[in-house]
Amino acid sequence: MCGRLSQYRGIHDFVEALSMADAWKNNVGDQPLGRFNIAPTTPVAVLRVDDAGPRADLVRWGWRPHWAKDRAAPINARVEKVAHGPFFRAIWSHRAITPIDGWYEWVDEGGPKKQPYYIRRRNGSPALCTSIGQFTGNEHDGFVIITADAQGGMVDVHDRRPVVLSPELAYEWIATEMPSEHAEQLVLNLGEPAEVFEWYRVSTAVGSVRNQGAELIEPISEPGRQGDLKL
Repeated sequence: MCGRLSQYRGIHDFVEALSMADAWKNNVGDQPLGRFNIAPTTPVAVLRVDDAGPRADLVRWGWRPHWAKDRAAPINARVEKVAHGPFFRAIWSHRAITPIDGWYEWVDEGGPKKQPYYIRRRNGSPALCTSIGQFTGNEHDGFVIITADAQGGMVDVHDRRPVVLSPELAYEWIATEMPSEHAEQLVLNLGEPAEVFEWYRVSTAVGSVRNQGAELIEPISEPGRQGDLKL
């Protein structure tokens, strides 16, 4: 996963996609987020549950433990290691969903610059990405998105993908006190398959984080299909 996201809908649209009827504490606001080119280290809307119930917050994308000051804060965590490695041990049980409209990857197609692709769910609904983080309300807060190996035709775009859950499993991911082993098996085995998504070429303007308009997600080729990357 390359490290650029879009979150342009309003938080109510994302909450509705999660299918949780509870009353949410909304710390994000009611207006559409309108962000088409989100870079690491910037605030991103995340959905989670704490002792007071469901809530939506803006949290910095990227996290590292206090003892890892010699490296940049990762933005992603590999599903194969996240539950057992020491790096993310402190936040493994602090689960969240990062709802996104889509994400970008760059492909070397032999031109002078890599070609950006936009990836989204085929049915137009948000992608509910599994995440973990530190949510204590101080300057050390942050989160990472859990990623897995890409599948099918998506391998042609990038070798990693976010672990995206169905609404029912996303609800389970954040709303219950599940054992660590069960949480690990959920993200290892139950992420949505590649055929749920489509991907297509977009403008190279997405390469600059200063560009934020809706034109960034407009296709410059027909959407790709599973096993049919448009080159």
